[in-house]
Amino acid sequence: MLPIFFENSRIPKILSKIAPFEVGGFAFFIFVWTRGVATPRLRNHETTHWKQQLECLFLPQWILYGLWWLLLLAYHRNTYLAYRMSPYEIEAYDNQDDPTYNDQVRKPFAWVKYIPRSFERVKK
Repeated sequence: MLPIFFENSRIPKILSKIAPFEVGGFAFFIFVWTRGVATPRLRNHETTHWKQQLECLFLPQWILYGLWWLLLLAYHRNTYLAYRMSPYEIEAYDNQDDPTYNDQVRKPFAWVKYIPRSFERVKK
């Protein structure tokens, strides 16, 4: 089972108005909305998020995502880094170029191993 993609959606454009970055895709429940045509890289990235949500039963994952963002905002003092250094995002970005990641390589709750990297100091 894979998420259902809706390409050329206005949802990422609307979310970009409130997010500290430009949203290219948005995964929620069994759906993914993309700004334009979903490239293989974007599909892989958003499918990773979809699997993270599935593992955490969707709503708890969004609660955890928000809590991580608040914690990392306090730690990094930067809205973009609070987003980018989330273990969910680190996993998705690190593996978005591997076409085998979601089907063959990824283990359940793989995002947990990225938690230590969330607290690495990065240049702002």
